[in-house]
Amino acid sequence: MSGPDILHNDHYGWIDEAARQLDADASAMVAEGQASRVSDEAVAQLMTAAIRLYAAKTDGEERTFCPLTGGGDGIAPTELLTAVSELLRAQHLSPMELALWFRHRPESFE
Repeated sequence: MSGPDILHNDHYGWIDEAARQLDADASAMVAEGQASRVSDEAVAQLMTAAIRLYAAKTDGEERTFCPLTGGGDGIAPTELLTAVSELLRAQHLSPMELALWFRHRPESFE
């Protein structure tokens, strides 16, 4: 049975292909200076969904994986830190609290 056949019977199977397309389209939009075409609400919904899924997979499955495509090569440090800073502010947290929660995982990202 091929991948698309399996996903056809999975209510959430569409997410994998949509995520690939979203990643590609978001990269193109940013490169073209078109990020304003996506609403703030849509970006917040995507961030919330991504964070919720990542936490559920890493904590629930007791493992970790690189949360960025391409091993993080497609995201500039400034982009990452901008997002992390605003995520902390959204939850009324400080970098000190982040330092307390920070943990090293034994696995390495490949």
